[in-house]
Amino acid sequence: MPSLNRIIMHRRSRRMIMDLDPPNLRVAEISGKWGEQFDFAVYDQYRYPEYDICDGPIRDDAGKPKKYDLVMANQVWEHLDRPYAATRHVRQMLKKGGHFWVAVPFFIPFHAAPNDCSRWSARGLKNLLIEAGFEADAVTSWQWGNRQTALRNMEPVWPPEYDADTDPLDDDPEMPICAWALARRT
Repeated sequence: MPSLNRIIMHRRSRRMIMDLDPPNLRVAEISGKWGEQFDFAVYDQYRYPEYDICDGPIRDDAGKPKKYDLVMANQVWEHLDRPYAATRHVRQMLKKGGHFWVAVPFFIPFHAAPNDCSRWSARGLKNLLIEAGFEADAVTSWQWGNRQTALRNMEPVWPPEYDADTDPLDDDPEMPICAWALARRT
């Protein structure tokens, strides 16, 4: 069963990424394997904490930042010690017109893996991306959540698994559970 915390975010994010035409994209994922579901032209995976984007952009054999059409970071930015520096490093890796998709938790329990450092709302995530060098009009951010999901996040078994019979997916803007953004390098 999928995590209740990510149902809406994943549905909407899949549509956004499909709109970018995956078979024509060179992609790096910094977080794990969420991008494996897409048919990308090139798909490079870099796992945190083995690779820490805070230390610098991913580099090619000549020492220059590798260039990608899309960089993905799913549920890892909250673990980074220096997320602003990491976001600037991602921007260096994007081709002109390239995109950065980032998804983060907002209201979920502390989960050190190995650290747990930050939380962002949709507005906060947009501000992070702007401060890292993305133009404000090239950043779109969203958030989703509701009080029932927030309560489920307090249960002893975490994360809560989605139950279509009992878990509402309606959105309460005053109770975000997760946020995500898509930023384009202009």
